[in-house]
Amino acid sequence: MGNGLILVAASGLALETAEAARACGIRIEGCVDDDATLWGSLAGGWLKVLGGLDSVAAQADCDVIVCAGRGVVRELLTERLRELGVADEQYATVVHPSVSVPDSCTVGAGSVVLAGAVLTAAVSVGRHVVVMPHVTMTHDDVIEDFATLCAGVTLGGGVRVGRAAYLGMASSVREKVTVGARGTLGMGAVLLRDLPGGEVWAGVPARPLVNSQR
Repeated sequence: MGNGLILVAASGLALETAEAARACGIRIEGCVDDDATLWGSLAGGWLKVLGGLDSVAAQADCDVIVCAGRGVVRELLTERLRELGVADEQYATVVHPSVSVPDSCTVGAGSVVLAGAVLTAAVSVGRHVVVMPHVTMTHDDVIEDFATLCAGVTLGGGVRVGRAAYLGMASSVREKVTVGARGTLGMGAVLLRDLPGGEVWAGVPARPLVNSQR
């Protein structure tokens, strides 16, 4: 890590990530947000809002992590940061100390893995992925860049979660099933077959919602 960590977006996820980072002994510089009314305030009563996104470029010695809850928004923000001169190597990876990452597993830069998550074997977590508390990822799962796994998600072996896909709280995915890029699986849903990219599915077993195609 560099001389401190800056979180992008004054969000609930930023507060959660900051707490995980502090548990790892990482010094928090503060967060940035486009909302000028928040500048100089304390998010959650303690996390200083330093200014807008352009202020990140002025602190090139700091590490950065994007804390928007939706992967599609994280993707847009990382593109903006790239245009502002934020280099790929500035992105931190925050894994809560309660989480064991086996040698056969990888977690990409810019990703957040919160308390109680489990990676069993040969799990690949991409860049700018958010893994909320108590997510279970089993053998040979692949989580692509900008995906979001909400609290309590359970993945069987060999599952692939596509780029910027979103899996709602307590949803589960059968082994060897794919969630397509930018697909959404609803809270508590049970996915037994492939979810095409851009669609929204929900229910037990999960089925496409009417007019969900994006």
